[in-house]
Parts: sequence; structure tokens; C-alpha cells
Amino acid sequence: MTAPSPAADRTDGADEHDGHDGPHRPPPPRPAYDAHTRKEILYLLLNLPVAVFGFTYAFTVLLAGGILSLTAIGLPLLALCLSGSRQLGKLERARARGLLGVRVEEPSPLPLARSGGLMQRLWMALKDPVGWRTLLYDVIRLPWGILTFCTVLISLFVLWPVLPYLARGMANVDRAMVRGLLSPSDELERRIAELESDRGIVVDTAAADLRRIERDLHDGAQARLVNLAMGLGLAKEKLLEDPDTAAAMVAEAHGEVKLALQELRDLARGIHPAVLTDRGLDAALSSVASRCTVPVTVTADLPARPAAAIEGIAYFTVSELLQNVSKHSGARTASVEVWRAADRLLIQVRDDGQGGARLDGGSGMRGLADRLGAVDGLFVVDSPAGGPTVVTAELPWRDRQE
Repeated sequence: MTAPSPAADRTDGADEHDGHDGPHRPPPPRPAYDAHTRKEILYLLLNLPVAVFGFTYAFTVLLAGGILSLTAIGLPLLALCLSGSRQLGKLERARARGLLGVRVEEPSPLPLARSGGLMQRLWMALKDPVGWRTLLYDVIRLPWGILTFCTVLISLFVLWPVLPYLARGMANVDRAMVRGLLSPSDELERRIAELESDRGIVVDTAAADLRRIERDLHDGAQARLVNLAMGLGLAKEKLLEDPDTAAAMVAEAHGEVKLALQELRDLARGIHPAVLTDRGLDAALSSVASRCTVPVTVTADLPARPAAAIEGIAYFTVSELLQNVSKHSGARTASVEVWRAADRLLIQVRDDGQGGARLDGGSGMRGLADRLGAVDGLFVVDSPAGGPTVVTAELPWRDRQE
């Protein structure tokens, strides 16, 4: 939008005459008040009421947040107010878009849905750069709003010929403020927020895995070993007085040892299976498929082995999906395909079951999606009622470091 050009308004063939300036002097030129100029003037006149409201909101938020920060409601209240400042920023972007023609994209929402808990969500909201920049915008706008309102109001009666030029200059300052403070966070800022959210997911997932391992050890192998120790102690006492009973107790203890060893092997396989380390993803997936209650076809087209961390995530993703097939799908057959496409590792698990699987269905799908999202992966579920179910997972390919 270019600056308004001067336009001379002349009378059509009419001679104006006053006794002082001569009979044929045309009226002085004045700037044109086109539609853009009128919108800029309206925007500048609205600056004062908008700025007063925004400054009052920002001042109240900062004052209340500072006073109540030592209480239980202080930080949640501040987080809620920062969310409200985002909405004020949205309204200001709309006003600038409608009256100044400033096209500013809306900031991305906070990545709160993937966070691991209430405190993580609260912390992310308190560090929201968009909310804080909007508060800064509201604070510095008050003196500028007073200046622009007064300038335009006086110019309407005193400086009418140059008002379009003044309006254009002041509106350009407003455009710079909107672009500088109300524009979306830059890519680095967004990425930092996502990584912080993903870190919370990883920490929560690791803690849950440790609790599961502790529970399995306590309720499984540890309990069997305690029973084994007690049984061997009783057998030792009966060894001389009742050798036959002692022999039977030792035989029973031997059976308990085998069961404890099997549980330890299963637990170790759940942590990281030896076949995955020794023979790679193809053999490991074939192994887990053989334990599925549904016949599973495994197809792997991998020119090389990915990084150990990616390989482990792929293995456990397929393992959990096949457990869902066994428990919930009612399928007769299933298939697993793994291949590399450019710099991504793709996994697709299909079954001909009853369908209806959802990310919020309570079958662990949400947890799988969060785990893959934490490493820049994707997780898509296509499971219409009546089937079939197709789950596609995508992971970044990272070369293995030998």
C-alpha cells in the first residue's frame, strides 16, 4: 500500500474571487482520503480504548501474579491469565488484519496435550513466550495509544491536510509492533517448547517402565526365590530324619528354580531382548510374532540396521501392537511390514479383526503415540468398525554406530 498522493480539487470552470488573493486562484492541494487512509485513522482512534483495556489487564495480571505467587493459587492463576493474554493478542491481530492489512499468522497452540502431568502443563503455560510477549505489547501500547489518539483527534480539526501522511507514519509503527510482538514464535522457540514437552514424556515413560520392572520382580521372580529358599530350608531340616520327603521338597524346589529363571528371561526380554541385540530387528520381530496367538506374517526390507535406540522403539511398538491383536482384535491373521523410506523407518501392522481401535480406547495406543512423538515419530491408527485395522508408525532413521 503506497503513500497517498496529493490531489488538487479544482472547480469546473468556476472562477473564485475574493478581494485579497485575486480572481483566479484555485484552492490549495490536499492529500486524498482514500479507503486505506480512513481505515488507518479509525485504527489509530481505537488505539486508546484498546490500549487502556490491555494495559489494565496486563497490570492486573502482573500485580496479582506477584502478590499471589507464594500461595497455592498464584501460579495457576498466572498461567490462566497468560492464556487470556493469548486471546487478547488474537483480537489485536484481527484488528490489525482488518484495518491495517497486516497478515500475521496465528501462533501455534502450546504442546500441552502431550505433557506428562499437571505440573508439566502448568510449567509450560508459565513459560509461554506468546503470552508474555502479548503482555509486553499491552504494557507499551498505553503511551503510544494516548499519543496516536490525541494526534489524530487534533489533526481532524487543525492539521487536516497532512493527516493522511501522519496517519500513514503512525500506522506503520503499529504494523511493526504487531509483527514484532504478536507474530508467532520463531521455529527455534517452537522446537524448544516441543522438546521440553517431549522430555517430560520420556521421563514419565521411563519412570513407568521402572515401576513395571520393580513390580514384576517383586511379584514374580522375587516371590518364587523366597519360596524356594524356605522350601530348601525345610528340606535341609528333614534331610536326615525323612530323606524321601526331603527329596520330594528338593524336586519341587528345582521346579521353582526353572519357573524363576523363565520369569527372569521374560523380564529381560521385556527390557531388551537378546535376539534384537544379536540378530537385529527382522529376527526380533519374527520372534515376537511367533508368540502371538494369531498367525502373523513378518516382512522386513532394511538395507542396514538403524541406531539401537530406534531399533528398540520399533521392536516394542510392534510387540505392544501384536499384544493388542491377541487380546482385543478377534483377528484371524495379522501382518507386520518394516521398511526404510529415505530418512524414515516405517512400520505397518495390519489385522483382519473387528476394528474400532482408537488412540483413547484404553489399549495403550495413546502411550505408543506419545513415545513415538517424543523422538519425532508419527503414529496413525486406521480402524473402522468391522475392521480391518491398520496402524502405521514412522520413526526417524539414524545410522547405527558400531
